[in-house]
Amino acid sequence: MKIVVAYSGGLDTSVLLLWLKEKYNAEIIAYCSDCGQGDELDGLEAKALSTGASKCYIDDQKEEFARDYIFPMFQANAIYEGRYLLGTSIARPCITKGMVDVALKEGADAIAHGATGKGNDQVRFELSAAALAPDIKIIAPWRDAEFRAQFPGRKEMIEYAEAHNIPVKASMKKPYSMDRNLLHISFEAGALEDTWYDATGEADRDMYVLSVSPEDAPDTPQYVQFLFDKGNIIGLQTEGLAELITELGDFEVQGEKDGYTLLTPYGIMRVLNFLGGKHGIGRVDIVENRFVGMKSRGIYETPGGTIILAAHQDLETLVMDRDLQQTRDTLIPKYAQLVYNGFWFAPEREAIQALVTESQKKVSGEVRMKLYKGNVMQAGRRSPHSLYDEDVATMEGGQEEAYNQDDATGFIALNALRLKANARQK
Repeated sequence: MKIVVAYSGGLDTSVLLLWLKEKYNAEIIAYCSDCGQGDELDGLEAKALSTGASKCYIDDQKEEFARDYIFPMFQANAIYEGRYLLGTSIARPCITKGMVDVALKEGADAIAHGATGKGNDQVRFELSAAALAPDIKIIAPWRDAEFRAQFPGRKEMIEYAEAHNIPVKASMKKPYSMDRNLLHISFEAGALEDTWYDATGEADRDMYVLSVSPEDAPDTPQYVQFLFDKGNIIGLQTEGLAELITELGDFEVQGEKDGYTLLTPYGIMRVLNFLGGKHGIGRVDIVENRFVGMKSRGIYETPGGTIILAAHQDLETLVMDRDLQQTRDTLIPKYAQLVYNGFWFAPEREAIQALVTESQKKVSGEVRMKLYKGNVMQAGRRSPHSLYDEDVATMEGGQEEAYNQDDATGFIALNALRLKANARQK
């Protein structure tokens, strides 16, 4: 038997890799999607092979993840339950697609994942796999009673890893679970399961990875300008950008336009993650409703995504027709729920995405934002597609031809008709 395992090198996937090999007497192929975990991937292949895998694929999906998943989602302004920017949710279909491709290439009998039976990820992985490869078998050890009996908690998993010389970062002192990608990093479990626990204190100062605390952010704000084309950021302008790109060093400039440095979606994410993190932007502490029915508490850092969403929403106020925007917005809670619940490849998500893409045709122009101590503040927007007419909007006199205030009398009277009729029935 041949099994492709979604592998991160963390506690759960390291333990289940060896456990699956022993239980099924199987050849295990480790699959890791590089979707922006950074130095977490250092030594990963050697670790997978020493743990029992016959092969380890490290699939560079960073640009694909940014271009085909993150950017389309932000075109929709998708936020789950008004606060969560869907950082883990949107990565799962991307990872699953890569894993399924490897499974088909290797002629594997099954794919396996380390998502628990209580979480959302089991649903996301398996619904995505069902949409992409309906005949492939899926193994979920956390839904196997034998696995749960052997590992009733993280304590037993840590002991198992130590007994088999598997190095892991988790400990009983800080047993929280982390998941990182290009869009965010999440923290769950351990002390964080107490919803009254304050994770902004000194004790958890070292927990955060992508951002400084707003209290420790620079005392001087930073202005950033964004060049948008059809709802996507394609260029940036800010002080010290050239030096920052050189320092980050893992993407190339695509050119220049009107003073803007043009970058790929991955390059945009890298720069904005750095700037957002530097200024303490994007930390959120949430109690959310999981798809399986329970509430859970998570802490998220989403620096670049928070900036992108704010800039995109700001430009839309200038260029989108009111009723078009309202029509699109009525669908976004559903869209966000589909992403959260694992239906990225479902026909209804694709249909909504088509409407979103159509709505973005004129979302082009420039936005200026000010980053300061955890805040993203609007500081200007302009576009050749602007629907703002100063002659119509001005509070000054002398523009009666552009807008005749007398017309409002009939407008109000017509809108008041039904209100008066209802009032007379009371």
